[in-house]
Amino acid sequence: MEYIVSARKYRPMTFGSVVGQTALTTTLKNAVKSGKLAHAFLFCGPRGVGKTTCARIFAKTINCEHISADGEACNECESCRAFNEQRSLNIFELDAASNNGVDSMRQLTEQTRIPPQMGRYKVFIIDEVHMLSAQAFNAFLKTLEEPPSYVIFILATTEKHKILPTIISRCQIYDFERMDVAHTVAHLKMVAEKEGVSYDEESLALIAEKADGGMRDALSIFDQCVSFCGGTLTYDKVVNNLNVLASDNYFQLVDLCLENKVADVMLLVNSIISNGFDGGQLVNGLASHLRNVLMAKDPSTLPLLEVSERQRARYGEQARKCPPRFIYQALRYCNECDQGYRQSSNKRLLVELTLIEVAQVLQEDEPGAGRPRKTLKSLFKNLVALGNQKAASQVAATEPHGTPRPQAAPAVAATPTPETRPAAASSSPAASPSPASPSPTPATVTRRPVPGVRPRGLGMFKQMEAKKEETNHEEEVEITNKEEQKPFSQEDLSREWLAMCNRMAKALPGLAPRLKNIIPLITDYPNIEIVVDNRQLLEQISQLKGRIRKTMAIYLHNGNIDFNIRLAKAEEVKPVLSKRELFEKITKENHAVEQLRQLLDLELA
Repeated sequence: MEYIVSARKYRPMTFGSVVGQTALTTTLKNAVKSGKLAHAFLFCGPRGVGKTTCARIFAKTINCEHISADGEACNECESCRAFNEQRSLNIFELDAASNNGVDSMRQLTEQTRIPPQMGRYKVFIIDEVHMLSAQAFNAFLKTLEEPPSYVIFILATTEKHKILPTIISRCQIYDFERMDVAHTVAHLKMVAEKEGVSYDEESLALIAEKADGGMRDALSIFDQCVSFCGGTLTYDKVVNNLNVLASDNYFQLVDLCLENKVADVMLLVNSIISNGFDGGQLVNGLASHLRNVLMAKDPSTLPLLEVSERQRARYGEQARKCPPRFIYQALRYCNECDQGYRQSSNKRLLVELTLIEVAQVLQEDEPGAGRPRKTLKSLFKNLVALGNQKAASQVAATEPHGTPRPQAAPAVAATPTPETRPAAASSSPAASPSPASPSPTPATVTRRPVPGVRPRGLGMFKQMEAKKEETNHEEEVEITNKEEQKPFSQEDLSREWLAMCNRMAKALPGLAPRLKNIIPLITDYPNIEIVVDNRQLLEQISQLKGRIRKTMAIYLHNGNIDFNIRLAKAEEVKPVLSKRELFEKITKENHAVEQLRQLLDLELA
């Protein structure tokens, strides 16, 4: 007995036996019953979903002599028997993939002139119509628009976008849907029972998933698996036959990642790759698995899982263990790996790094494990603390000849807020850290008020008074070398002042260059005077007066020095000259400089 594959043997012969296209077949049956038939139909959709099958059933039904009440063919009249025995002269099938020229369309046009000898309609089924050339479409266009009353065209295609719009506009369009897993499994059960094949539901569900919505592909895979399994379909045998990665691997992989077991993940990946599976296939399968886990977290999205009931229960169980953040982050890592997989020169390393990142997603939440999570608030706190430490180390001095000098307190004291000012005012100089000991971390961190934000409980005038008080606030710093009386000159003062400014450059990059432009002068030894040209700079230096005095006392080895900081008078303010203005002033005071410039033919750049 001749063997016939299941896709042909169990091909539907009536509208009722068509699987998964209920809305479409109902429309066609109603059109047959009412007699309102268009002259051209366009059936489009994925491969293996029943386009050509429905076209043949429709062609047989409209020529049936005894149509049933529900719009089905009787399969008993001469027209139906002729069609079933493949000897009907009223139905013509043309494969446009191999007959896509103008001559084929002209022959078809010639055949439309001959009326049917038996039945009412002459039906022309053109399969893969998108393969016709542009010239063939144009030759077919006029006949399609105004065919004889007894001619019906049924065009079938998998790529509707390749058909000319002028063709589409002359057809009734029927879009066929992909087969879902449930309908495919139900049809496979029927075929298995008729063929006497034992099965389990998971194996049929795996075949349906592999078919990807095509019933013809599902039946072909079914025949292949039956041949391999010897009449008994089991999940393990189907997995081996189809060379697909079992879902148990993905469930195990996610469980290991949730437990941060990176070593076990690497061993599992090595086992999977050693069995011949591609790393990209593993990542794509994991992404699909995570998508199913995400769908299983919400009962409203649970119907989107095209799996068996047992698998659906497993997805629901794992979804309860997976936090949403883990799923989202893991999906993002898998997507990035998939995008860079083809360009990667070391594909296995890319897959392993991706899975390591997935395994460490939840590790970030554990204290002391993995990378610490950084938020914007804590990051700024760290920067503030780091800045204060740097300021303290820069202003503090070191003893000459490599001897470490005592550490000074932070160069800029944090401005106290109104809530903390009483506590700060009550502190005594004795509470200040000694130069020989490292600066302790303050118990209360105070911050400067944010500009433009008025503190609560203070009116406008109170806020101005508070700001003035904060600006003029100077922290008392104890001088530890009062017994030293070493004399110093103006040259020594200028040298140590410049050295201090250089040390302050990193901690106070805005203030240090301005201090370099100031020349401190010895007015009444050992008193030193600092003259500044604007009030803002005066306020900033006043806050640092105690630190500067202590630093210079240590460097100059004189504990009796004192600083007097004042604002420059109008006649003391010197204009800031550009290079050209400075050169012109020099040439006016010394004509020899101008003569030298002319002699050497120099120009000021």
